[in-house]
Amino acid sequence: MRRARCLVLQKTHVERVFSAAALTLIRLDAWWKDHSLDRIRASRLARLGLSLAA
Repeated sequence: MRRARCLVLQKTHVERVFSAAALTLIRLDAWWKDHSLDRIRASRLARLGLSLAA
């Protein structure tokens, strides 16, 4: 989604519109199902501590 497949402005615009619509649908689905899309962010040290504790 970050790079357009072609450099023609009109086609790039259509690709971005479809990408935005797809992301909106994913977010709406998660909202309707009460699922959080947030990822838990942890430092590498914290992840290492969690993996060693398990």
